[in-house]
Amino acid sequence: MIFTFGANEAGVHGAGAALAARLHHGAVLGQGVGRQGDSYAIPTKGKIRHGANWGIGRPLPVETIKAYVDDFVKYATEHPELEFQVTAIGTGHAGYTHEQMAPLFADCPANCSFDTDWKPFLGESRKYWGHVG
Repeated sequence: MIFTFGANEAGVHGAGAALAARLHHGAVLGQGVGRQGDSYAIPTKGKIRHGANWGIGRPLPVETIKAYVDDFVKYATEHPELEFQVTAIGTGHAGYTHEQMAPLFADCPANCSFDTDWKPFLGESRKYWGHVG
C-alpha cells in the first residue's frame, strides 16, 4: 500500500499525514513530490527560502495542485500492481475544503482508495479506507 499524502514542495514532512508518511511510510526529508519509500507526496504548499535553507510556504493555487495530482494519476495508472491509500490531501494545513480537493482526483484509476470524507464528492463506485486524524 502506497500512502499518498499532501506535502510541501520543500519536503519538510513535519506534521499531519506528511509526518505519518515520514515516520511510517518512508517519506524522505527534502523530497516534496513523488514516490518515496511506501509513500507518494503531492504538494499542496509551496516553499520559501530562508538563507541557505528552504522552508514551508503558502498554500499552492488549486491549479498548481491539480498539475501535481495529474502527475500522480499518471503514476498510479502506470503502476496497476500497486495500491494507493489517498489521504484527504489539501484539507489540513493547506486549508482547502474536501469539496475543493476531492474532484481533482476524479480521474484516479481503480487502484486508488480514498478518505471517507471524499465519498460525497467521488461517489459510491470508489474504494474508501477511513481517514487520518
